[in-house]
Order: sequence, then C-alpha cells, then structure tokens
Amino acid sequence: MMKGSLLRHAGVCRVALGARRVQIVSRASASASAFAYAPRGLVASSRPLNLLNTLRAYSSEASASRPEDSAPSGNITQFADLDTLGVHEVLVDTITKGMKYSKMTDVQSMTIAPALAGKDVVAQARTGTGKTLAFLIPVIQRILAVSPDLAFRGRSSARSDDIRAIIVSPTRELAEQIGVEAKKVCYGTGLIVQTAVGGTMKNYMLQKTRREGCHILIATPGRLMDLLSDPSSGIDAPQLAALVLDEADRMLDVGFEAELSEIIKLLPDRHQSKRQTLLFSATIPKNVVGLARKYIDGTNFEFVQTVKGDEVPTHEKVPQFIVPCKGYGNVIPTMLELIQRESTKAKNDLELPPFKAIVFLPTTASVQMIASLFRRLQYHDRTLPKPLDIHSKLNQQQRSRAADDFRASKSAILFSSDVTARGMDFPGVTHVIQVHNPPNREQYIHRLGRTGRADKGGQGWLLCGDLELSAARATLPGLPIQRCTDLECASVDLSAGEQLPEQFAQVKEAAGRLPGELLRSTYQSFLGGSMKGLDRQSLVDTLNEMASVGWGLEETPGITASLARAMGRHVQGIRILGPHEQPEDERRGGRFNGGGGNFGGGGNFGDRRGGGGYGGGNRRGGDRFDSMRQPEERRSRRPAFNDNF
Repeated sequence: MMKGSLLRHAGVCRVALGARRVQIVSRASASASAFAYAPRGLVASSRPLNLLNTLRAYSSEASASRPEDSAPSGNITQFADLDTLGVHEVLVDTITKGMKYSKMTDVQSMTIAPALAGKDVVAQARTGTGKTLAFLIPVIQRILAVSPDLAFRGRSSARSDDIRAIIVSPTRELAEQIGVEAKKVCYGTGLIVQTAVGGTMKNYMLQKTRREGCHILIATPGRLMDLLSDPSSGIDAPQLAALVLDEADRMLDVGFEAELSEIIKLLPDRHQSKRQTLLFSATIPKNVVGLARKYIDGTNFEFVQTVKGDEVPTHEKVPQFIVPCKGYGNVIPTMLELIQRESTKAKNDLELPPFKAIVFLPTTASVQMIASLFRRLQYHDRTLPKPLDIHSKLNQQQRSRAADDFRASKSAILFSSDVTARGMDFPGVTHVIQVHNPPNREQYIHRLGRTGRADKGGQGWLLCGDLELSAARATLPGLPIQRCTDLECASVDLSAGEQLPEQFAQVKEAAGRLPGELLRSTYQSFLGGSMKGLDRQSLVDTLNEMASVGWGLEETPGITASLARAMGRHVQGIRILGPHEQPEDERRGGRFNGGGGNFGGGGNFGDRRGGGGYGGGNRRGGDRFDSMRQPEERRSRRPAFNDNF
C-alpha cells in the first residue's frame, strides 16, 4: 500500500516537471520513508521533504535492477577516463596533470556522464561535494564540441556578445570562487571566463569584457539581469549552449525568484536555440521544482540523487556544542576563552591541524565591532590567530581580498555575516562558531557546513545567552548538540561583583579603544530585530549589562526615537539619542521633538511635564542614564536555565 502510494506521488512529480519518460540516475537508497523516523521537530519544520521522498521513491524504482554497490551504467569514477566519454584531451590533461585531480566524488561521477550525453540535469547534492567541477566539465566540453578551435589558445577571438555558457550563483563570493575554478579548468584552452557580480564597478567589468571577450559568464542573478536587459552593455548570448543554476534553493531563499524569471525572458528561446540546463540544489522543495519546470527540458532530463537514504549527513558527523552564557556581557569573553583554548591546543598537539575558524555573527554592525575588537586583542597578543572580516558594508574588492587571505591562511579567524554561510569553500576550517541563535535550523546547518568538508574533521560551537536557550531548543530540534559547561567566562555573574576571568579585562580594554559609534551601532542592531522573539525588557537589561560591565561604558548607548517607539513604552532602561545625535532621517519631519531622550516635548510617555529619558532616565534630557544595572525584580524575569538542551 505504501509503495503504491509513493509511486503514484512520483508520477505526479514527473508530470509536474513535464516529463514523458524519465530515467533518474541515483545510487540505491534506503526506503523512501526514511524521514518518517526523523525527530518530530525535523519533519514538522520541513514539509518539502515529502516531495524529496517521492523523488527518492522514483529513483529507487529506476535503479531497482542495479546492484546496490555498483555505479550507474555509463558512469566513470576517474578523471583520467574522461576521454572515453569524448572529453577533449586538453581538458583531461588540465584536470589530471595540471590540477592533479584523480578520483571523482559521487556528484561528479553521477552527473558528468548524463550531462556529457546531452541531457538536462537536476542534481541534488550537498555543498562541499565537488559540484563546481561536476558542471564545468560538461559545459566546457559542450562549447568545445561546437567550436573545436576554442580548445587551443590563440586560434579564435572572443566577443562580449557571443557568450556560450552562463553560470548563475546566489552570492558574489560563490560566483567569484566558481570563476577562479573555471579559469583553472580553461587554462589550456582559448576559452575566456568573465565574472559579473553586484557590489563591483559595472563599467569596469563591461570594459574588460568588451576588450577581452567572453565565452563563459559567471554571474549573480541581479547583475546578470541588469547586463542582459541593458541594450548598451554589449553582453548577449544568441548562441547560448549551456546554462547552470547553482545553489538553486539558496537563490530562491534570498529572493531572486523575480530576477530568475526575468532572465529566462532575456535568454534565447530554448526551443529555437538548443541549450543544456544543469540545476544543482542542496534541497528539492516545491519552489525548486517550479524553477526546474521553467528551465529544464522535461522530455530529456535526469534527476541525480547523491544523498543516500542511509547516509549520515555531514553536519551529524561534526561534533557540536552549545555554550549558554549567563548574559550577553559574557559572550565575547567566552568566545575569546574558547579561541585561546582551541588555538593553544592545536599548537601543542602536532597531530591536530592548525586552528582556523569562521565566526558567524547576527548583524553587520556586530561583525565590524567584534572583528575590530579582536584586531586590538591580537595586536597585544600575537598568539591569537589573525582576524579577518567579511560583511555587506565592504565593497566587493575588499570582500574578495579577505576571502582570498582567509583561504590562503593556515591559521586565522574570519568574522562574517551570512554571506559566507553557504557554498564558499575555505580549506582547513577546523571550527565554526555561531554567536547568538541562527535565524533557522537550515541556516545553522549551512553555516556548520563550512567545516567537516571532504570527510575532514571539525567542530561546531554555538554561543548564546541564557535568554536565548529556549528559542535555540525550538529552532534546532533533532541535532546532536552537546551542552558545554567548562568555559569559565560563560557562567560568571557580572552583577555579583566577583572576580572576573582575565578575558573580561582584555575585552573591556580593547572595547575602550573602539569608536563609540561602532559600539552604539552594535548595541542598536541587537535591538533592531536580530534578536526576535525574546522578552524585550530582558533583552534591554542584558544589553545594558554588556555595555556597562563588558565594554566599560559609563552610559547606555543611545538609540533612535523610532526604534525606542518600536520597543514599546513599557520597556525601561533605554536612552534615546539627543536631537543633535539623531541620524538625519530621524531629525526630519518633527518625529523627535524633545530634549535628548524623550518624546512629546521632552517628557516620558504619559508625562507632559518634560524631563526624564524614556522609561526611567534622569530629568535632564539627553544626560547620562543614571544606572545601567538592572533592578533585581527585572533580572528575575530571565528564563530559568534548563539542564537539558
């Protein structure tokens, strides 16, 4: 009964993709209902997995006659055997002799053969599995088959309006990473690779492309749409032979659906100009199936499933730890203690790889502030690894330089927002440290995927305040996360006046040398939405404690009047910026009328007599907040610390 139902659903999926008869290439997997035995929270939070199960069921049906441990017919496992599939010898030599690649990964072995046979491909594969080479080889070979002269340097010229292949990637960093790999693969040929991403000078890219030409264009969706829709750009692809959509689910997650739909209209009609489409995605939810319907030839495609039903996901192989911190003021010293401990351990044990970590932070302001703070710390303590940072306020050249520097470093710390959470390949990352709760379970897993790549070891750490612990449990069900309690800085009560570990003094001294605006921006960013779902009064209390005890500030960092209004009139302990401190957009329109720190002529809510700051300041608008330390009755509102994560 179960099997019949699943196969009927599989038929629905085939119809959804417009296929007449589809052979799906896959290794034999476990039962299609494997996810039925996952923890309840996992199933409940991931409804699209039902679609994935049906694809697995059809995949199992198609491969039922094949022995479980045999490779699919026609697939190869060694790059040296690419010539048996008709791949040009120049390409084979570059990969095997120049790049020193020998054995293929599963996604490469299972994707390259059907792609070289001319089929469109929908491939489900996790990050860090070699997807880039899996699509570059068939794409490049397809171009060389049509234009053999391009296999040799100098035999053919290139133009900007004769692009033969387009590779679309969700992020600037991943697009540039693919571009670097593509240039390596094309090194011995006459093929020209160009990269077009947002955050860079469009005119410079256009001048370079017009001067050098372009056969393979790697681009982010927004910039690609901009180039193709601009008649004066000179960018065109009338003979487009191949289109690759990498990290398709990520592109949809970050809101590129409209751009992708527009790109289809700007490309040659696939019915009039035959092209091959390769779509890669870590997950296959309904919106990815919808995307496949628009791009994939439903009469000639294969679904490649490289995730076996009984395979333990990479993130489950990586030891994971959560460190609940007494308050937000404990978090940075705890991070410093962890980094000092782990980097020292790596230096003293020659069996361990050098300490190399990515630290994910919730806001751009916090990335800027903590990276700057660690530069101060490293200036006085050269035993700390070199700090680097990537975030949205850096231009693309700065971000690329930081990524390249981190990639080349044996030991370093990269402080980052989520621009590096997915798809980026940084070799040798031993630790992923996530500070404060991730936005969702999927993002936690993608961040964690920066370590433990290619079957190497790694560790995952989550540092959060006690205030966030219940939200962490709700966000991260079914993951093998262990609670760690052996970091001294995490459990210290900052309000008790007890002796603090030395990391607190180190952080406080470094914070005292940072620009006040940087500290204020970080403080305000935590109130501005990055800590959604938490009790607002408790959040303000612990942030004020962080500012006073952790950073050594004498007054609460001010926030804008509009943010204070959004926090609610009942929240105490907030200082509103004075009229001359307000950003320009806050001062316009009379939204802020009182002397520093008040609404409605300078008074508290419900008090028209003027005077005190919002919710408990002193009587002189804009003056120092009298006490940043929370009263005991407010402190007691924090959730009790539960022993079970």
